[in-house]
Order: sequence, then C-alpha cells, then structure tokens
Amino acid sequence: MTTTSLVSTDAIRDRFSQAMSAMYQAEVPQYETLLALVDEVNRETLARDAGLAERLEAHDELNRLGVERHGAIRVGSAAELAMLRRLFAVMGMYPVGYYDLAEAGVPVHSTAFRPVDDAALARNPFRVFTSLLRLELIENEALRERAAAILAQRDIFTPGARELIELCEHQGGLTEEQAERFVAEALETFRWHRDATVDLDTYEALHAEHRLIADVVCFRGPHINHLTPRTLDIDEVQRRMPAAGMNPKAVIEGPPRRDCPILLRQTSFKALEESIRFASDRQGTHTARFGEIEQRGVALTAEGRALYDRLLAASRERTAGLANEDHQRVLAEAFADFPDDEAVLRRRSLAFFEYRLTEAGRASGPVDTPDPEALIERGLVVARPITYEDFLPVSAAGIFQSNLGDGGGEAYAGNANREAFEAALGASVTDELSLYAERERTSLAAVREALAG
Repeated sequence: MTTTSLVSTDAIRDRFSQAMSAMYQAEVPQYETLLALVDEVNRETLARDAGLAERLEAHDELNRLGVERHGAIRVGSAAELAMLRRLFAVMGMYPVGYYDLAEAGVPVHSTAFRPVDDAALARNPFRVFTSLLRLELIENEALRERAAAILAQRDIFTPGARELIELCEHQGGLTEEQAERFVAEALETFRWHRDATVDLDTYEALHAEHRLIADVVCFRGPHINHLTPRTLDIDEVQRRMPAAGMNPKAVIEGPPRRDCPILLRQTSFKALEESIRFASDRQGTHTARFGEIEQRGVALTAEGRALYDRLLAASRERTAGLANEDHQRVLAEAFADFPDDEAVLRRRSLAFFEYRLTEAGRASGPVDTPDPEALIERGLVVARPITYEDFLPVSAAGIFQSNLGDGGGEAYAGNANREAFEAALGASVTDELSLYAERERTSLAAVREALAG
C-alpha cells in the first residue's frame, strides 16, 4: 500500500470533529442554538470591525473560525487514557500540557489532545480536553474499591475502533474506506447513554463524594460533556444567551475584555438535567452536559503567565460573589498593570509573536541588523500574535464547578502528580510554552536568513 492511498490525519480529524458536532447537536439541542448565536455575533463583529476581519484573513484565522471547537471528556482508568492517546493519534492529535484540577477541588488531572504544527492547526484546530479520574483521592476506601471495580468491567471502545487503531499504527495511516469506518466507530466512545451501569444507591454514594466521580464511573463511556465554538465577542454572547433560551453561568472565566486579547476566556450555559434509567429500572436524573463558548487571544510567555497569575490571584477576593458585569469591571481594574498594547507585549517578552516579511522586506536587499524591533520599524517585518491554543487550569476548574456544583471544595489541594499522569498516558505530555517559543524562534530565524541575502 502506498502512502498516497492513505487519508491525512488532518482530514480524519476534520471529519471526526464535524461528526462529533452533528451528534452533540442532536443530543443537546441547545448546542445548535448556541452555534447559531455565536455565528450571529461573529458575523456582526466582523462587519463592525473591518480591521479585525483583515487581520484574521491575513493571519489565516478567518477560515478556521467556523470549525474552531474543543470538546471535553473524562475517563476513569489508565488503560482508557492510554487507548485514547492512540485513538487521537489517528487524527493527528497529541497530548499537550498538564493540568492539575485537584487544586480547585476537582479530583482529576488532565491534558489536551490537539494538533501541534501550524499547517494542522490551520486546517482544523479541534482539541479534546481529557481528564483522568484520580481514584486515590476518594477517601472512603470501600467506595474507592467499588468505583475501581465498576470501571474495570467496562470497555469504552468498540471492537471496530480498536481494530482500526491497530491497523493505522501498522500501516502508517488509514485508507478512505477505513477512515470513514474509524470516524463512525470512534464516535461511539463519546455518545450519550441514558442507561447507567450502576444502581441508584451506588450512583448516589459516588455523587455524594463528588458529582464528577459519579459522572465518570456510572456510565458506559466518557460521553462528550461539552463542545465549544470560538467567538470573537464573548461578552455579547453571554449577554444574549438568556434571550435565546439559555441559562449562562454567573461569570466569564479568564482575563478581562481587552484591546489585545490574551490567553483564553470561557463561559457556558448551565448543564442540563437529564433523565437516567439505573440498574433495576429505577429512574433518576444526572447533570453534566453543557454548552461552552471561548474567546482566544495571544499566547503568553512564562513571564506573561506569571504576571497573569499574580494579577488574577490578587483580584480573587475583590471579584468573589460579584455578578458578571461588576466582576468584569473589577477584574479590568486589577489587570491595569498588564500592558494592553501589542508592541509593549512584544518588547517586554510577555507574549509570543510570529515574524513575517512584508512586501518591502521581500524586495529588500541584504540587511545588516538582526534586531526584530528595528526590522519592524523599517517596515521590513511584521509581527503577529500567536493564538493561544491551550487551556487555563483555573478557567477549566471554574467551568467544571459551575456545572457540577461545589462538591469537593479544597479537599484535593496539593496533589499534582504529572509523573503518574504520564505513566497512565503511556507518553510524555508536550509543554505548550515550548511549542509557542519554537514557533516564534523559527519564524524569526527564517526572516533573518531571508534578509541576510
């Protein structure tokens, strides 16, 4: 078999993300409403801000805006996580970043499976934030053993999915027909099942320990619990959600609104209460699945992240309990010390930028300075912000808590264990800052080489 007969991982990821979206819209009709609202706000924002539209077009961001989504799932065992790593690799998605949500009272640690190179991100940046339940954090020994036994009895992957993953690994990819089958088989892992695998008493016992534990342990698989379109104006989407029949969470997570957006802002509509049939045919309800929205900004350097973390921590007491409008106002005041100008962010090395030659730069002869700021001032080079493709632990935990309740509190603080997570994963996670730094370094090196003549 020749490699030309194999479908690219980008194409498989694109098909899978579209199939996932269609499935979730059918399962959670409010998500379809959310997509329509986000599309409406995005179109209005682009029509109102021609400069933004031009920048997105120039930076290859406009075409991907409509397909920009991330999902989130939670699994219960190392074996499930390791097989998911292999499943996502079929789609060109790899583990990036380690997130310890235990510090926010959520008994999981996580990574994001996503494409890592520029071309793949431009084609389809679909990501899945994947969390592994930490059974060792359940203090009740009998309940911990019961949860482990329940998880050991299930297989969240179809035989067809397992077969096609092995085939892909053996032959270096999948053919057209195999790719179609793979998407259909893989989708079953993420499908919602209203039949629980446990009786109501077991569910309630796990639910009392933490709602998320019950969500992970008591069902046939790690149903997708949200998908997230990307908006260009998250404040406007938040404002319009109630009129569209959605109940938004109290506040937008992440940094405040800025002229130069940074990192990631997130909100969601509240999780739906769905009827569940438990073993022995008893009825109950479960609340886990919701619709999230995100607005992405520039990726921050380690220095930028340190400043962000410090300002966010300093604002926490002042913003606690405030409604969203007041929360955002106080947060903006707290972030007054964070520069809101691209040139300052770049010169102070607070954010990552990609460097490209202008037309004048391409027409220029050899240039004797390697200083990027001097090249920008002479009009030979432009610097564009590198979009943040990852997640914020505090934002992720805030979304989790707002949709799962306050169970857990601070009970799991101080338990980060990246080594255990990577052992379960069967691989190391890539440090996201290293990816952004390499992209910046490579682009600057290419510009300098071209201008050196």
